[in-house]
Amino acid sequence: MKKTKLSEKLIYLAIYLSAALSLTAMLAIIGYIVFKGAPIVDWTFLTSPYKGAEHGIYPMIVTTLYMIVVSLAVSAPIGICSAIYLNEYAKAGKLVRIIRFATDSLSGIPSIIYGLFGYMFFVTALQLKMSILSGSLTLAIMVLPLVIRTTEEALKTVPMAYREGSLALGASKISTIFRIVLPSAAQGIITAIILSTGRIVGETAAVYLTAGMVTRVPGGIMESGRTLAVHLYVLAKEGISFEQAYASATVLLVIIAVLNILAVRLASGIRKRMLGN
Repeated sequence: MKKTKLSEKLIYLAIYLSAALSLTAMLAIIGYIVFKGAPIVDWTFLTSPYKGAEHGIYPMIVTTLYMIVVSLAVSAPIGICSAIYLNEYAKAGKLVRIIRFATDSLSGIPSIIYGLFGYMFFVTALQLKMSILSGSLTLAIMVLPLVIRTTEEALKTVPMAYREGSLALGASKISTIFRIVLPSAAQGIITAIILSTGRIVGETAAVYLTAGMVTRVPGGIMESGRTLAVHLYVLAKEGISFEQAYASATVLLVIIAVLNILAVRLASGIRKRMLGN
């Protein structure tokens, strides 16, 4: 009995130490980036165009937001609907196993492969050229497996009793899914979107080959542009300005944090409204 309690205490200690180590590492990285970049971030830096080594990341901020919106507009509906089919409609069998295997396999493909595919298919074959649309479609394909698998796992956490109770009251299956199942799994679905957003804004290779590196404000999704991630990579790689690279990274972290907070609040509001809480 004493050995069992000692083992449990050691396991809890290992868990807490691992969590503390992860949190410390994350805070250290974020703190270092913000410490190096925050002094450079000012209104001029955020709102002026980029001119060589001079201040100005406004075009890159606009391009990044374009990429996030268009990529999620494509990947989120397709991914969520695919997860609904796999969890709520598809019967266990060879086809479902193949789909899940393909989804898991796509998650492990290097981003440069997606970039090459996007360049050959969207830029060249479909003649979309180097544009926000080409980059966004490439990123949408890249994050689609993440959205599908995370949403599917979230749907699995919804108790079967919820579905049975709704159906017993006369609701149709589709109504049960949209009014009961999806709101109950909203937190997990938002997690999928948050993870996808993080990968979209942090991607460089796939964007570099499909969206281009033009440092002007894009007039639409058919024009080329440079994201913040690509911009800070270029600044650091070419030695143009490490200070601006840190500042761009700081702005990127703030954008991700704001989008995550808004996503969580939106999910909470939708869940309360649809479940009547």
